[in-house]
Amino acid sequence: MMDHQLLVIREDVRSVRQLVKALEGQGYSVVSASRFEIGADPDLAESFDLIVVDHCEPRLNAMDICTELRQRNIEAPVVVLAGREQLQQRVAIFRAGADDYVLKPIDLDELQARIESLLIRSERRKKPEIVNYEFGGRRVDFRRSRLSRNGTTVSLSEREARLLRYFVENRGKTISRTALLQHVWGYRQAPLTRTVDVHILRLRHKIEDDPKAPRFIVTVPGFGYRFDG
Repeated sequence: MMDHQLLVIREDVRSVRQLVKALEGQGYSVVSASRFEIGADPDLAESFDLIVVDHCEPRLNAMDICTELRQRNIEAPVVVLAGREQLQQRVAIFRAGADDYVLKPIDLDELQARIESLLIRSERRKKPEIVNYEFGGRRVDFRRSRLSRNGTTVSLSEREARLLRYFVENRGKTISRTALLQHVWGYRQAPLTRTVDVHILRLRHKIEDDPKAPRFIVTVPGFGYRFDG
């Protein structure tokens, strides 16, 4: 199984503790977050392969969550978990952007099968992996982890290559440090660390004419970074 990253949007940690443990037991990397955390960090939901929403009306409304995710152009499949008393809301939840709906109490085997099915379909729709990329007189060979500029070739570390590829895949978008830690480093929770800043500084020295005044990897104060190459 690929190391897929799942986000569980929940009311509180206790409500999804067993679910998170069960999904991790199936080999997934799982992060749980509250609606408040998603709102405080709009980029948080962008780095996941699939999103599970624990519908707990009125405190956590799946229709509102799905609407917000789709308005922000987040394309990851969304599975909503809801009780039988909310069956009449299924159509509205699907119209809001959900891809599937599972009744509580959850049958973990059924949920696993539905998640696998959605991930397979999502993988089929994904764009081909970027192998080479050119920008501003630079050329990156991601297979060999090499960058050429002004007739000179420099090597990229594995992490630098993954970081640059993620920037290229999301060029023009502002990406938070949290999203980078989760997608590029694979952290389930975003620790307090300068790792992202250190690696971006090293990468700037390899791709920028003036690392102190970067024009490709731009800092967006208070939000994160944006790749303009």
